[in-house]
Amino acid sequence: MTASAGGRFLRGARDALVLPAWVIGFSLSGIGPLAREVGHPIEIAMASTLLVWAGPAQVLFYGSIAAGAAWGTIALAVCLSSLRFLPMTVSILPLLRRPGQGAFEQALLAHYVTVTTWTESLRRLPDLPVEGRVPYYLGFSNACILVSAGMTGVGYLLSGALPLTLGAGLLFLTPVFFTLSLTAGARALPDAVALVLGFALTPLATLLAGRGFDTLLTGVVAGTVAYLIGRARRRPADFEALPP
Repeated sequence: MTASAGGRFLRGARDALVLPAWVIGFSLSGIGPLAREVGHPIEIAMASTLLVWAGPAQVLFYGSIAAGAAWGTIALAVCLSSLRFLPMTVSILPLLRRPGQGAFEQALLAHYVTVTTWTESLRRLPDLPVEGRVPYYLGFSNACILVSAGMTGVGYLLSGALPLTLGAGLLFLTPVFFTLSLTAGARALPDAVALVLGFALTPLATLLAGRGFDTLLTGVVAGTVAYLIGRARRRPADFEALPP
């Protein structure tokens, strides 16, 4: 790693440690007690954060073990629950692409994609030179995942000592920070429209689709409206500049 790349890596880690890494870490501290309930040692609890790196999928993982589900069923359920990261990965990898990048490197970069790393990367990476984006992203993401693994271990050790309401509040930190990051990263009218419509349509979507599909319905409708508004605001020259 060159000196400039190392500097970008350290800058990414520093920016993560200011707040984002701790937000994810405190929210994932609730995974530790789940692992302890099913009899897993603390090392496995921390490894699940490093390898799965998705709070809802880890909750599903340990909940399924507690319910006595077959391992094949558990693996399939965890994979399906993580499909929500596919659109995020597709949108963030073009910002990280550089000449000579192989499939293994792209798969490694995709592993780090979470709601927080995605929102923060969309906000921070466009202002960085292309050659500095991957080191910065890796520094930021590794700081987040290592802090989260450590906090999973802390939650394991403190299992039973935290009040239920405090644990629920910690889990709520991630969606709050996600919303604030999206708001800070809104740079154009379509961004604001998507956010406002998302909040406004959520109660109606819950009534129409139920809690299983309300987020999907809200995202499709609000995202489509925001896209159409953005497309209508483009000048003809903007379309001429797009690659064939």
